[in-house]
Amino acid sequence: MKIELPRKVIMIINNLQLHGYEAFAVGGCVRDSILARRPQDWDITTSARPEEIKRLFRRTVDTGIEHGTVTVLLGKDSFEVTTYRVDGAYEDSRHPSEVRFTNRLEEDLKRRDFTINAMAYNDDVRLVDAFGGMQDLNHHLIRCVGNPVERFSEDALRILRAVRFSAQLNFPIEPETAEAIRKLAPNLRNISAERIQAELVKLLVSPHPERLQDAYELGITRIILPEWDAMVGVEQNTPHHKYDVAEHTLRAMKNVKRDKILRLTMLFHDMGKPAVRTTDENGRDHFKGHALVSEELARRILRRLKFDNETIRIVTRLVCYHDYRVEATPKNVRRAMNRIGVDLFPYYLAVRMADVKAQSPYQRREKIENIVEMRRLYQEILEKKECITLRQLAVSGRDLMDLGMKPGRELGSMLSELLEYVLDDPERNKKEILCNYVKEKLEL
Repeated sequence: MKIELPRKVIMIINNLQLHGYEAFAVGGCVRDSILARRPQDWDITTSARPEEIKRLFRRTVDTGIEHGTVTVLLGKDSFEVTTYRVDGAYEDSRHPSEVRFTNRLEEDLKRRDFTINAMAYNDDVRLVDAFGGMQDLNHHLIRCVGNPVERFSEDALRILRAVRFSAQLNFPIEPETAEAIRKLAPNLRNISAERIQAELVKLLVSPHPERLQDAYELGITRIILPEWDAMVGVEQNTPHHKYDVAEHTLRAMKNVKRDKILRLTMLFHDMGKPAVRTTDENGRDHFKGHALVSEELARRILRRLKFDNETIRIVTRLVCYHDYRVEATPKNVRRAMNRIGVDLFPYYLAVRMADVKAQSPYQRREKIENIVEMRRLYQEILEKKECITLRQLAVSGRDLMDLGMKPGRELGSMLSELLEYVLDDPERNKKEILCNYVKEKLEL
């Protein structure tokens, strides 16, 4: 098998070989090349020790030198070059207590997580596949290298990585590997929130976010996202729905593009439903106030998983307004843009569309027509540059003070009242009209 290595990767490998060392591209870049995918990073493994790597390349960074990793800089590109190593005992379900360097490539490949990530390549030797990675690629399987209980006991994050790779590649998890996950999933409690967050996001923005259901069945969500388990099996006996809350959520996630904000919003949008579900005398379910409960759950979970404040702000706002439905009129759309945010409005429309498409066919056409018309009006309002925010008002706080108003709460309330006045009719956004409105209100 021939893999087209990037020119700079060949340069690094050749330089190491010229000085008597072995060197190979290794891991995900080899896997992705075989699958005809564009690798995001090219990692290199070598028999050279870290100090020897640093001696052979002019620009290097000690990114993980205690574990044998040196980053080689070539132009604007960077490549991690790591010495063949054998890991010592894992004492915290994540990191080896020690690292020993070795001269044997197979020893290095043996410590890796899955067979499809344990292949190496260079143009001289070609593919090195000591653990059946090529066979598992051909059979579309996620399988641990060696004993899966040992691999997951070494590093519990591999449990979540297995489901993530399954979602990215649409490969099922091999039965023995899956059984080890069921047994050791509780070890995920030892993994940092930041690591859980990174893997969860990769799963959600993958082509198959519905593999989150596998994480549930393997006992993973019970540890990292117990709120998901509360949604499973919660029926929605209403004409608008035909799936339980969890299944609806999986389908809604698939209905939006692979964007972190949108996928997180769809994950959380109905999470509050189990807590507010009521059933009337006709057997019909109601979920009054679920958006607010979902918003609070989303905020709590996103903080627990150490997401940044901006992501938390945007996702919780979209969750809060995901079920905001009004007649598609210019006045209503202007007001919705003001409440939700002009910048977030396209996200809101995408969220509503994904939600509707994951519901029952009941009134689906009318719902979709409403969303399409709201999108058209939104674009029209932007083109006309109609006033949506306080910043766009034709008067400022200074103008109101010139009319005799004093700084403080009353002035702020008047500006908000003027904005509502203009949202009803954008033609009113003229300084003279707004000043006259204030004079009449204050009987000046």
